[in-house]
Amino acid sequence: MTGALARLRADIVCGVGLLTRLPVGVLARDGLPYSMTRSVWTWPTIGAVCGLLGAGMFIALSHLRIAPLPAAALAVAAQLLLTGGLHEDGLADMADGFGGGKTRARKLEIMRDSRIGSYGMMALCLALLARVGAISTLPAGLALLVLPVAGALARVAMAGVLAALPPARTDGLASTMTRIPLPALAACMLPPLGLAPWLLGAWAGGWAILVTLAMGSAMAALAYRQVGGQTGDVLGAVACLGECVLLAAIPAALA
Repeated sequence: MTGALARLRADIVCGVGLLTRLPVGVLARDGLPYSMTRSVWTWPTIGAVCGLLGAGMFIALSHLRIAPLPAAALAVAAQLLLTGGLHEDGLADMADGFGGGKTRARKLEIMRDSRIGSYGMMALCLALLARVGAISTLPAGLALLVLPVAGALARVAMAGVLAALPPARTDGLASTMTRIPLPALAACMLPPLGLAPWLLGAWAGGWAILVTLAMGSAMAALAYRQVGGQTGDVLGAVACLGECVLLAAIPAALA
């Protein structure tokens, strides 16, 4: 296997293995040049695939004359099965930590606790409600466009926050993902940012990009103020909230 193909295979294993529950053992091999930071270019593609799955479920149920609200709920459920609720878990942990901790150390301690508290439950319920509600209002054909774009741009924001902030901890997976190679970061961000205006139109695509930038910047500023950097929970929260915001903003721009 050539070096380029080996890196491609290793990046897919890392990206898919990190962001989904899909088995990647068939692709994994000893000796591949694995690098989580280099695999960030796969994140928007994985987000778009998650969006396509949700859109496909929503369209299929709509054709079966299932009402929009339960169809949207099942579409989100399909996405959660694919990702294992990774991003939603991060949102809940971040909400508990930021809401319940008084000091940086205490916030990080709460975020590491696997139990969910009142802040996490409220954040999780509101995020799921926002996504289900937004999808339920979409025409079936538009869902096939909006959900993949929202999924891809939300992962662009996640990579942006990872690149912009130092690790808040000295341990954990996110603490090892520093110094993202510039080619990998460019390959992560440029294709989705270029495709959004082409797929959605100049106005809606530009609006989606601005919303992504604003949301990512706000989350980066909040995380830096609260815990001094990024963690895996912060990154998951960025992806989750990014989808919520984009699913509301993109249809509004297309109206």
